[in-house]
This record gives sequence, structure tokens and C-alpha cells, in this order.
Amino acid sequence: MQRRTFKTALGFALTLAALSVPQLATAQAWPSKQPIKLVAVFPPGGSVDQVARIIAQPLQQLLGQTVIVENRGGASGVIGTAAVVQAPADGYTFAVVFDTHGVNPSLNPNMPFDSKKDLIPLVLVGTSPMVLATHVNSEYKTFADVLAAAKANKNVSFGSIGNGSLGHLAMALLAKDARVEWTHVPYKGGGPMMSDAIAGHVPLSIGSVFVTKPHIDSGRMRPLAVTSSKRAADLPNVPTIAENGYPGFDAPAWWAVLASAKTPPEIVKRMNEELNKVLKNPEVAKKLDAQGIDVTGGTVAQASTFIDKQVTIWAKVVKDNNIKAD
Repeated sequence: MQRRTFKTALGFALTLAALSVPQLATAQAWPSKQPIKLVAVFPPGGSVDQVARIIAQPLQQLLGQTVIVENRGGASGVIGTAAVVQAPADGYTFAVVFDTHGVNPSLNPNMPFDSKKDLIPLVLVGTSPMVLATHVNSEYKTFADVLAAAKANKNVSFGSIGNGSLGHLAMALLAKDARVEWTHVPYKGGGPMMSDAIAGHVPLSIGSVFVTKPHIDSGRMRPLAVTSSKRAADLPNVPTIAENGYPGFDAPAWWAVLASAKTPPEIVKRMNEELNKVLKNPEVAKKLDAQGIDVTGGTVAQASTFIDKQVTIWAKVVKDNNIKAD
């Protein structure tokens, strides 16, 4: 009986060892097999594309392997992220995502993947305030003017980069806190929204520093408030919404790099280490700062905690306001 038990245990151990060999071999050979792909889950020209391209070159130098950026836009990042989940989990395909990743689970109950179970964050690249702005000739000179108009039951409307976008949700949260109503005008991206905003066709816009600041610098838009808990380094004279009587209000845009949850742990660890080196590179930090992004970095656990919190916060806003995807 003891001999049979020993043989059974030995057989089980050998089977486990055999199963682990391919994964170990993959991790040891990585990244020599093929080029690494960063899937930017939005079209070329936007902030996700820019972030992916800023980190690709220095990452390539650190890993000694070609790193290419592939744009897979659509469905607020769902299509590109799904492609990464469906790709082999061998450390050669990663997703560069935007803050919509934290909103999509509550907006789209039929997503082709589970954001929490099927993906693991490698690093939180950084965050950026969103800016509530108005045309330079607008009647709104301050954020207080906007609130006063809304409280007087005037039709205050604002544009965002899309229905269910973080800007839309931030304004919905603010409306509830301030006990006011305003009209949302969704656009299909930051370009169309800002075109209408600088032409005065929509009185207010809410978008990232990346989208809004060039038009502030040109003198065509006036910033009224930022959505982060602290003032933006790029817009030091613009007050936060929290300073305007809503303490604790914090709705930053953010960017992260994700991997399939099935990626070997050794590769996840190495990628986290290399990405943090990239983010500490002064040239990279300078380029991200030029996009209005405050570099974060940190551990896998820290990125997971941040993203999980974002999912929880915005799921409640979506539910409370009955917000639906386009």
C-alpha cells in the first residue's frame, strides 16, 4: 500500500513538473522569440497612441527586442483589449488602455472578457486632470458662474468625448453633488468636441489636459476648473472642483499597460520592472508631461488597487444616473 501511494504521488509530481516545463521554457526564452506588440486600444493620434509610442522605444532598448505599436480602436477600448485577451499569453502582446477601461464593465454587460479575471495590470503609467473649459468669449468667467446658471435652471450644456466617457461621468457625479442638472452633448472623440467648443457651438467642454491645453494656450478656450484633487502642474492657476466647494472630488484621466492574466508570473514581474525603468527615464517623463500626464509607475498590486477603485466608483455613477453606452 505504501509503495502504491508513493508511486501515485511520484506520478502526480512528475505530471506537474511536465506541465510546468513549457511555461518555464517560455519565460526563460522571453523575449527572444519574436517582436513585442503594444496594442493601443484607441486610433492613432490620441493620447493612448501617444503613450504607447513614447514608451515603446525605450522599452525596446531595455529588452533588446523590437517593440511595435498596433492601433486597435473601437468600442471605447474593448476591441483592442479583447484582442490582447485572445492572443497567446506568452508575453508578446500587451494592451495600453485609457480610463474607459474602468468604465466599460458597468456600461457594457456583454463584454467579450472579464476585466478583473482575464487581465492583469503591469503598471499604472500616469494620471491627468480633466479640464472643464469654455470659449474665451463665453458668459462663464468662472466655475461659480456655471453653477449659478445651472441653479437658476438655465440650460447649461457640456460636451464630452463620448457617452459614458469619464468626462460624462464626472459631470454626472458633480451634478448630483451640486443638485443641479445639465445637458450632455456626446462627441465621437476629442477632436470633434474641441472643434465645436472653440467655435462656440457647445458652451462647455470637459476633456483631458492633452485634448484641451493646446486651445487654452492659443487663447481660444478659457479653463474654469480641473477634476483632480490637486491643481494641474500645467495649469497652476486653474482651481480644482474640490476647491470650489466639493471636497474630495477627484476624477482623473489615466493610462495603464495590461497583460493577459495567464501571462507567466516571471514575465509579469520583468515587464513591471522594465516599464518602471522606462517611466523613470527623464526623457520619457518629459514627453509624458508634455501630454499633460503625471507619471505614476509602481507595483502590479498598486495598479490593480487603483483600477479596481475606479471600476467601483464609476459603476455606481453609471447605475445612479442610468447611463447607457452608445
